[in-house]
Amino acid sequence: MSSDQRAARIFGVLFLITFITSIGALALFQSVLDDPAGYIAGDGKDSQIYLGAFLEFLLVLANVGTAVVLYPIVRRQNEFLAIGYVGARIVESVFIAAGIVFVLGVVTLRQDSPDSGDLAVSLAALKDWTFLLGPGLVVPFGNGLILGYLMYKSELVPPRMAWLGLIGGPLLLIGNVGVLFDLWDQTGAVSILVVPEFLWELSLGIYAAVWGFRRSSPILKDDATPVRTRPEFAT
Repeated sequence: MSSDQRAARIFGVLFLITFITSIGALALFQSVLDDPAGYIAGDGKDSQIYLGAFLEFLLVLANVGTAVVLYPIVRRQNEFLAIGYVGARIVESVFIAAGIVFVLGVVTLRQDSPDSGDLAVSLAALKDWTFLLGPGLVVPFGNGLILGYLMYKSELVPPRMAWLGLIGGPLLLIGNVGVLFDLWDQTGAVSILVVPEFLWELSLGIYAAVWGFRRSSPILKDDATPVRTRPEFAT
Protein backbone atom coordinates (compact mmCIF):
# COMPACT_ATOMS: atom_id res chain seq x y z
CA MET A 1 0.00 0.00 0.00
CA SER A 2 1.39 3.40 -0.98
CA SER A 3 1.91 6.14 1.58
CA ASP A 4 -0.89 8.18 -0.01
CA GLN A 5 -3.40 5.34 0.34
CA ARG A 6 -2.29 4.75 3.90
CA ALA A 7 -2.84 8.44 4.62
CA ALA A 8 -6.25 8.25 2.93
CA ARG A 9 -7.40 5.49 5.27
CA ILE A 10 -6.11 7.34 8.32
CA PHE A 11 -7.96 10.43 7.08
CA GLY A 12 -11.17 8.42 6.69
CA VAL A 13 -10.91 6.86 10.14
CA LEU A 14 -10.28 10.27 11.73
CA PHE A 15 -13.26 11.70 9.86
CA LEU A 16 -15.49 8.93 11.21
CA ILE A 17 -14.13 9.58 14.71
CA THR A 18 -15.27 13.20 14.39
CA PHE A 19 -18.78 11.89 13.69
CA ILE A 20 -18.86 9.50 16.63
CA THR A 21 -17.40 11.92 19.14
CA SER A 22 -19.47 14.96 18.11
CA ILE A 23 -22.78 13.10 18.16
CA GLY A 24 -21.93 11.31 21.40
CA ALA A 25 -20.87 14.52 23.15
CA LEU A 26 -23.99 16.36 22.06
CA ALA A 27 -26.19 13.61 23.48
CA LEU A 28 -24.30 13.60 26.78
CA PHE A 29 -24.48 17.40 27.12
CA GLN A 30 -28.26 17.63 26.65
CA SER A 31 -29.09 17.65 30.37
CA VAL A 32 -26.89 20.74 30.81
CA LEU A 33 -27.89 22.55 27.63
CA ASP A 34 -31.65 21.96 27.99
CA ASP A 35 -31.93 23.12 31.62
CA PRO A 36 -28.65 24.45 33.06
CA ALA A 37 -30.32 26.05 36.10
CA GLY A 38 -32.12 22.82 36.92
CA TYR A 39 -28.91 20.87 36.41
CA ILE A 40 -26.90 22.80 39.00
CA ALA A 41 -29.80 22.81 41.47
CA GLY A 42 -30.42 19.08 41.28
CA ASP A 43 -28.56 15.81 41.13
CA GLY A 44 -26.62 16.42 37.94
CA LYS A 45 -24.75 13.53 36.38
CA ASP A 46 -21.29 15.06 36.43
CA SER A 47 -19.54 11.92 35.17
CA GLN A 48 -21.76 12.01 32.07
CA ILE A 49 -20.68 15.59 31.36
CA TYR A 50 -17.03 14.70 31.93
CA LEU A 51 -17.37 11.90 29.38
CA GLY A 52 -18.94 14.33 26.92
CA ALA A 53 -16.07 16.78 27.50
CA PHE A 54 -13.56 13.99 26.86
CA LEU A 55 -15.31 13.05 23.62
CA GLU A 56 -15.19 16.65 22.45
CA PHE A 57 -11.49 16.77 23.33
CA LEU A 58 -11.00 13.73 21.09
CA LEU A 59 -13.09 15.56 18.48
CA VAL A 60 -10.64 18.47 18.56
CA LEU A 61 -7.70 16.12 18.03
CA ALA A 62 -9.45 14.24 15.21
CA ASN A 63 -10.48 17.51 13.52
CA VAL A 64 -6.93 18.77 13.37
CA GLY A 65 -5.69 15.30 12.46
CA THR A 66 -7.86 15.13 9.34
CA ALA A 67 -6.31 18.34 8.04
CA VAL A 68 -2.73 17.42 8.94
CA VAL A 69 -2.97 13.99 7.30
CA LEU A 70 -4.65 15.32 4.15
CA TYR A 71 -2.49 18.40 3.63
CA PRO A 72 0.56 16.71 2.00
CA ILE A 73 -1.75 15.18 -0.64
CA VAL A 74 -4.13 18.01 -1.53
CA ARG A 75 -1.37 20.62 -1.56
CA ARG A 76 -0.35 19.08 -4.88
CA GLN A 77 -3.69 20.27 -6.23
CA ASN A 78 -3.91 23.69 -4.61
CA GLU A 79 -1.55 24.67 -1.84
CA PHE A 80 -3.46 27.81 -0.90
CA LEU A 81 -6.72 25.94 -0.34
CA ALA A 82 -4.90 23.12 1.41
CA ILE A 83 -3.56 25.62 3.93
CA GLY A 84 -7.03 27.15 4.14
CA TYR A 85 -8.50 23.77 5.06
CA VAL A 86 -5.95 23.31 7.84
CA GLY A 87 -6.76 26.80 9.11
CA ALA A 88 -10.51 26.17 9.01
CA ARG A 89 -10.12 22.97 11.02
CA ILE A 90 -8.01 24.75 13.62
CA VAL A 91 -10.48 27.65 13.96
CA GLU A 92 -13.38 25.21 14.29
CA SER A 93 -11.47 23.29 16.96
CA VAL A 94 -10.78 26.47 18.95
CA PHE A 95 -14.53 27.14 19.18
CA ILE A 96 -15.18 23.53 20.20
CA ALA A 97 -12.51 23.72 22.90
CA ALA A 98 -14.04 26.93 24.25
CA GLY A 99 -17.41 25.18 24.38
CA ILE A 100 -15.92 22.40 26.50
CA VAL A 101 -14.74 24.95 29.06
CA PHE A 102 -18.20 26.56 29.27
CA VAL A 103 -19.93 23.22 29.87
CA LEU A 104 -17.42 22.26 32.55
CA GLY A 105 -18.06 25.66 34.12
CA VAL A 106 -21.70 24.64 34.64
CA VAL A 107 -20.54 21.46 36.39
CA THR A 108 -18.28 23.52 38.64
CA LEU A 109 -21.22 25.78 39.56
CA ARG A 110 -23.29 22.73 40.54
CA GLN A 111 -20.55 21.63 42.89
CA ASP A 112 -19.53 25.00 44.35
CA SER A 113 -22.42 27.43 43.80
CA PRO A 114 -25.74 25.65 43.15
CA ASP A 115 -27.70 28.91 43.57
CA SER A 116 -26.07 30.54 40.54
CA GLY A 117 -28.80 29.61 38.08
CA ASP A 118 -28.45 32.76 35.97
CA LEU A 119 -24.73 32.21 35.52
CA ALA A 120 -25.34 28.59 34.52
CA VAL A 121 -27.81 29.71 31.87
CA SER A 122 -25.24 32.20 30.54
CA LEU A 123 -22.54 29.54 30.32
CA ALA A 124 -24.88 27.16 28.48
CA ALA A 125 -25.77 29.99 26.08
CA LEU A 126 -22.07 30.59 25.43
CA LYS A 127 -21.69 26.90 24.63
CA ASP A 128 -24.49 27.24 22.08
CA TRP A 129 -22.76 30.25 20.53
CA THR A 130 -19.48 28.36 20.17
CA PHE A 131 -21.37 25.60 18.35
CA LEU A 132 -23.02 28.07 16.00
CA LEU A 133 -19.84 30.00 15.22
CA GLY A 134 -17.51 26.99 14.97
CA PRO A 135 -19.25 23.91 13.52
CA GLY A 136 -22.11 26.13 12.30
CA LEU A 137 -20.26 28.81 10.31
CA VAL A 138 -16.71 27.52 9.83
CA VAL A 139 -17.59 23.99 8.72
CA PRO A 140 -19.57 25.15 5.65
CA PHE A 141 -16.39 26.80 4.35
CA GLY A 142 -13.87 24.22 5.54
CA ASN A 143 -15.51 20.81 5.15
CA GLY A 144 -18.05 21.98 2.60
CA LEU A 145 -16.63 24.39 0.03
CA ILE A 146 -12.85 24.06 0.48
CA LEU A 147 -12.70 20.30 1.01
CA GLY A 148 -15.42 19.66 -1.54
CA TYR A 149 -13.58 21.70 -4.17
CA LEU A 150 -10.24 20.02 -3.45
CA MET A 151 -11.78 16.56 -3.66
CA TYR A 152 -13.64 17.43 -6.87
CA LYS A 153 -10.69 18.97 -8.70
CA SER A 154 -8.20 16.33 -7.57
CA GLU A 155 -10.58 13.45 -8.33
CA LEU A 156 -9.65 11.79 -5.04
CA VAL A 157 -13.28 10.71 -4.62
CA PRO A 158 -16.11 10.24 -7.15
CA PRO A 159 -17.22 13.66 -8.49
CA ARG A 160 -20.86 13.14 -7.52
CA MET A 161 -19.79 12.62 -3.93
CA ALA A 162 -17.74 15.83 -3.94
CA TRP A 163 -20.77 17.74 -5.21
CA LEU A 164 -22.49 16.93 -1.91
CA GLY A 165 -19.88 19.10 -0.20
CA LEU A 166 -20.07 21.87 -2.77
CA ILE A 167 -23.85 22.00 -2.38
CA GLY A 168 -24.08 21.11 1.31
CA GLY A 169 -21.61 23.79 2.45
CA PRO A 170 -23.61 26.77 1.14
CA LEU A 171 -26.91 25.28 2.33
CA LEU A 172 -25.53 24.77 5.84
CA LEU A 173 -24.13 28.30 5.80
CA ILE A 174 -27.50 29.77 4.80
CA GLY A 175 -29.25 27.85 7.55
CA ASN A 176 -26.85 28.95 10.26
CA VAL A 177 -26.62 32.57 9.11
CA GLY A 178 -30.40 32.66 9.43
CA VAL A 179 -30.08 31.37 13.00
CA LEU A 180 -27.38 33.95 13.74
CA PHE A 181 -29.64 36.81 12.62
CA ASP A 182 -32.65 35.29 14.36
CA LEU A 183 -34.55 34.68 11.13
CA TRP A 184 -35.46 31.13 12.20
CA ASP A 185 -34.64 28.52 14.83
CA GLN A 186 -32.17 25.68 14.39
CA THR A 187 -34.99 23.18 14.83
CA GLY A 188 -37.84 22.57 12.43
CA ALA A 189 -37.90 22.56 8.63
CA VAL A 190 -34.63 24.51 8.34
CA SER A 191 -32.75 21.54 9.83
CA ILE A 192 -33.12 19.79 6.46
CA LEU A 193 -30.37 22.10 5.18
CA VAL A 194 -27.93 20.08 7.27
CA VAL A 195 -28.62 16.83 5.38
CA PRO A 196 -26.36 17.29 2.29
CA GLU A 197 -23.37 18.30 4.42
CA PHE A 198 -24.05 15.42 6.81
CA LEU A 199 -24.16 12.93 3.93
CA TRP A 200 -21.04 14.44 2.37
CA GLU A 201 -18.93 14.08 5.48
CA LEU A 202 -20.24 10.63 6.34
CA SER A 203 -19.77 9.27 2.82
CA LEU A 204 -16.30 10.81 2.58
CA GLY A 205 -15.22 9.24 5.86
CA ILE A 206 -16.52 5.79 4.92
CA TYR A 207 -15.14 5.94 1.37
CA ALA A 208 -11.65 6.99 2.44
CA ALA A 209 -11.49 4.59 5.41
CA VAL A 210 -12.62 1.55 3.39
CA TRP A 211 -11.29 2.14 -0.14
CA GLY A 212 -8.78 4.95 0.23
CA PHE A 213 -8.62 7.55 -2.54
CA ARG A 214 -9.32 6.86 -6.22
CA ARG A 215 -6.20 5.41 -7.78
CA SER A 216 -6.92 7.29 -11.00
CA SER A 217 -6.46 10.66 -9.28
CA PRO A 218 -3.69 12.63 -11.04
CA ILE A 219 -2.24 13.91 -7.77
CA LEU A 220 -1.65 10.54 -6.14
CA LYS A 221 1.80 9.08 -6.38
CA ASP A 222 3.33 5.68 -6.40
CA ASP A 223 6.06 5.57 -3.76
CA ALA A 224 8.45 4.49 -6.48
CA THR A 225 7.51 7.34 -8.82
CA PRO A 226 7.19 10.84 -7.31
CA VAL A 227 4.38 12.90 -8.73
CA ARG A 228 4.89 16.35 -10.18
CA THR A 229 3.20 18.93 -7.94
CA ARG A 230 0.51 21.00 -9.61
CA PRO A 231 -0.20 24.20 -7.67
CA GLU A 232 -3.36 25.82 -8.95
CA PHE A 233 -5.37 28.89 -8.10
CA ALA A 234 -9.05 28.37 -7.32
CA THR A 235 -11.38 29.29 -10.15
